[in-house]
Amino acid sequence: MSDIAFPGHPSSSSQHDEGLYRLTFDSMPTSGFQMNPQSAHPPRTPRTSVMTSGTTPFNSQVDSNKEEPEDHPADVEVEPDVDEEESQERAATKSQIHVQDICREFVKTSSGRDKAFKIIQYSMKAYLVFHRTILRRVPLRGTKKRAFEVELLQRLESTVSGLSLTRKCLIMFNWLTPLTSILAEHSASPVYSAGGAKGAPSPRKPLLHTFLHAPPPILLELVQAVADDVSTCSKLGLLGRPTGERAGRFADWCWFASTLVDLVENNVEIGMITNSRRAVESRLYAESMAGATAKSTPHNTKVDDRELKLLQRQAYWLQVQRTKLLMDLIFVSYDVFRWQRGREAVKALTGLASALLRYSLRTSLLPHVL
Repeated sequence: MSDIAFPGHPSSSSQHDEGLYRLTFDSMPTSGFQMNPQSAHPPRTPRTSVMTSGTTPFNSQVDSNKEEPEDHPADVEVEPDVDEEESQERAATKSQIHVQDICREFVKTSSGRDKAFKIIQYSMKAYLVFHRTILRRVPLRGTKKRAFEVELLQRLESTVSGLSLTRKCLIMFNWLTPLTSILAEHSASPVYSAGGAKGAPSPRKPLLHTFLHAPPPILLELVQAVADDVSTCSKLGLLGRPTGERAGRFADWCWFASTLVDLVENNVEIGMITNSRRAVESRLYAESMAGATAKSTPHNTKVDDRELKLLQRQAYWLQVQRTKLLMDLIFVSYDVFRWQRGREAVKALTGLASALLRYSLRTSLLPHVL
């Protein structure tokens, strides 16, 4: 009877057996089920990132899977962060570009040196105009100062004429650029005969046909460059003076016509940019009225903002280009129509303004090249 254990009263044998044969299951934590590590197929250890205190591995894994949609919303966009990093990198790159680098790239070509000499030339001409105007209204007293002023004016005038001839020499052989484009068009467009074998090429069309069907701006550029070279050769003494004067006047008319063509093209481009900008602004306004924000549609808003900034920048530089073309038109009109009233002052100021605007247009593209 001593071996019988009643409920609630443990027997001595059970206590003795418990002391002798302590089960290893009693020391196991209650957090999860574990198998014998000496088993032939031990279970995989659950990941520590999934295990949580007070829960079983299976429950914690299920709970973590359920909570994943809340921790990682589907509206997360990575592109704006990438765009911001790219914009920061571009800003850092632009901040590393110095003025001397831009000037070096500007005067690297003959066209850039021509524009640099033009700024110097018309700056001197503008100074001469203002100096003569001041001398007429407030004459300086004293023979020594008068002699010094006369010598200074003579030196500046000789420098201006020398820079003018230097610029004309720098832009010689500019007719090679339009001629190359016309010849490339001539060699790239074969004509096929209507009769005979199908697809058999006929003799190439005449070069005169290609010249006559070339775009008018290219033809104007070609003819103007040839006339300028003839005028420059006349000033160098290679040709007679009457021939150089006629060539120079013809070049002025070509410049006048090409400036008008460029103004028409500029106005068309400004109209297209204005329409595109209005379309983007109306789209942004519609999205804002519909309740779309940068958080709800980040990609679309980012693209529209970037496009709007690009269109605004293009519109600004087109306005600068139109102002430069207007200055050129006023300048060449005095030579074409032979106006005399305020000739020196107007040509000096418009030439200087055109040179400065041309410099700004050219240097605006250099940071993208550097």
